[in-house]
Amino acid sequence: MPENHDHPSGADPSTERLRTGSDQPPAQPESEVEQTTRIPPVPAADESTQRIQPESDAERTAQIAAVPADFTSFPIGETQAIPQVDAGAGGWTAVVPPQPAAERKKRGLIRAGIAAGAAVGALALLYVGDLALTSGTVPRGTVVAGVDIGGMEPAAAESALRSELGPGLDEPVQLQVGDRSATINPADAGLQMDWAATVQEAGEQPLNPFTRLSSLFTTREVAPVSHGDREQLVAALEQTRPQLDREPAEGTIRFEGAKPVPVSPVTGQFVDVQRATDEVLVHWAEDGPVRLPFTEKPVSTTEEGVQRALREIAEPAVKSPVTVRGEGRDATLAPEAIAAALRFEPGDEGGLKANIDLPTVIGAVEPQLAGTIKPGKDAEIVLEGGQPVVKPSTDGIGVNWDKSFERLMDVLRAPQNRSVQAVYEHQPAKFTTDQANQLGIKEVVGEFTTGGFEPASGVNIRRTAEQVNGAIIKPGETFSLNGHTGPRGTAQGYVESGIIQDGRPGRAVGGGISQFATTLYNASYFAGMQDVEHKAHSYYISRYPAGREATVFQSPSGASIIDVKFKNVSKSGIMITTHWTPSSITVKLWGTKQFDVSSQTGERTNPTEPHEKVVPPGEPCSPSKGTPGFTVTDTRTIRDLSTGQTRSETQRTRYEPQPIIHCGAPPPPP
Repeated sequence: MPENHDHPSGADPSTERLRTGSDQPPAQPESEVEQTTRIPPVPAADESTQRIQPESDAERTAQIAAVPADFTSFPIGETQAIPQVDAGAGGWTAVVPPQPAAERKKRGLIRAGIAAGAAVGALALLYVGDLALTSGTVPRGTVVAGVDIGGMEPAAAESALRSELGPGLDEPVQLQVGDRSATINPADAGLQMDWAATVQEAGEQPLNPFTRLSSLFTTREVAPVSHGDREQLVAALEQTRPQLDREPAEGTIRFEGAKPVPVSPVTGQFVDVQRATDEVLVHWAEDGPVRLPFTEKPVSTTEEGVQRALREIAEPAVKSPVTVRGEGRDATLAPEAIAAALRFEPGDEGGLKANIDLPTVIGAVEPQLAGTIKPGKDAEIVLEGGQPVVKPSTDGIGVNWDKSFERLMDVLRAPQNRSVQAVYEHQPAKFTTDQANQLGIKEVVGEFTTGGFEPASGVNIRRTAEQVNGAIIKPGETFSLNGHTGPRGTAQGYVESGIIQDGRPGRAVGGGISQFATTLYNASYFAGMQDVEHKAHSYYISRYPAGREATVFQSPSGASIIDVKFKNVSKSGIMITTHWTPSSITVKLWGTKQFDVSSQTGERTNPTEPHEKVVPPGEPCSPSKGTPGFTVTDTRTIRDLSTGQTRSETQRTRYEPQPIIHCGAPPPPP
């Protein structure tokens, strides 16, 4: 049987042999599995034994050291192939058995694990050391309102915060709401900083190693802790509303002369005070304004809608004049007049709707058409020779302005043919001659006269008399003194005069009108008119009949507070005439006499003595001796002249004692 040189008898086919140089086959590329590690030739073997005979221990050591490092140790429990030695003509060659890839990977993981363990151990030592060094301090990276207190002892951190933030805490706190701003004073708002609580808010040293590591490169913002009186803070914030709140404003178009200017809509904003208190408590010590929460109130118009109205309505409207064609004469409505009459209000889809203010247009056009208009005149009832006389009415010819301008908006949008036609019509008098005659105003049915007023009061009484003179009250109508005169201020010709206020004499514009009110009330009383409203003075005034007098009062704006009102219950109309002199005022009611009226005043009862009152020095004061208080009744008896029926009305009046006024100091005791 031929000899097998690849696998000599007794050799394991899975192992490589040591070949002599003469037995080497041609060089072949070594596979990944069959790589060999060659070592230097060893001394010749003893032919009798075929073993390698090292010449010395040193040489044996050298030969062992020549084995690759991968085979210096073997995993426990695994069988390793022993390198085979083969002899050849050229020397001895050791062929190392290949190691499986899984074994090499496992050994690499073991070495990596050892290295990782060493790294973890080192990190653990660093972690423990860092934890020990920072124990009891503020966590690293902690920042309060821009002040870094990380790594400080609590006491030092508190001191740093006081030093850095304390000086600025007395400065006004800036508040911001949208584009509006205001300030509050910390002391007025009850705001105080709690330094210790702020440091405590930073917390203790974290145990998480990743958190500790990240703190080397990052910061953590901690809000200052403050305390405040919530009621004080709310009150302070409420006082800032005029600066911070904003009412919503719809978009519109205004005019500068004849030039239209768009006005953008503005959303309303209102501070949410309850939520704002929390924001202020948290952020008031920080740099920059505190941005407060607010609610919005939307508007219905949009910027695009305003611009659309500008292009489609406003600009075309004032592009050129409008001609108003009258009968025999034309009028021109200039662009400036058009601009003054245009009114814009919110429309559909965020846009604007335009309207014309008719009185403004009429005011611009009517004077130009005056020659084409014949005004009418209402009938009048005047006194001539002491008797009522009817002045006849006349009808007129005028322009129906509503019809004339009903197409004006369409014309204003048109680039050409910008004209409207004035529509004329017959205009009858509103109060005709027949209506005046049918009122039956022919005689005095009630009158009364009072006097004794001072000059300043006389000015106001005369002005009121001028306004009331000639007033007509048709059957069933109610007359109101305050309603007829309207506001009684300096603009209406009234002056400052005496009044009674808070139980003592004083002065006010329009003082003295109560005398006219009393005179008018008594004239209507004796005319048999129905008393709708009147009020007696709180204190009795000797120039007036007790229990049969009246006062009036208006607010500074002219609103009625105390009034004299009576209703015409007769079948005829009533005309009021007045006659003023420097010492008296007379009021007469004219009509057709229907009632016979008498008055009965009762005894004064329940008298009360006045008390004394001292007005401090420097205050306005008019001394008074005072008057006693009392109660009195008045009975009015009315007899209907056409039926003979009689009825009585009784009213009770209580007058308070008018105090004795001392100016500056009370008189010495007797």
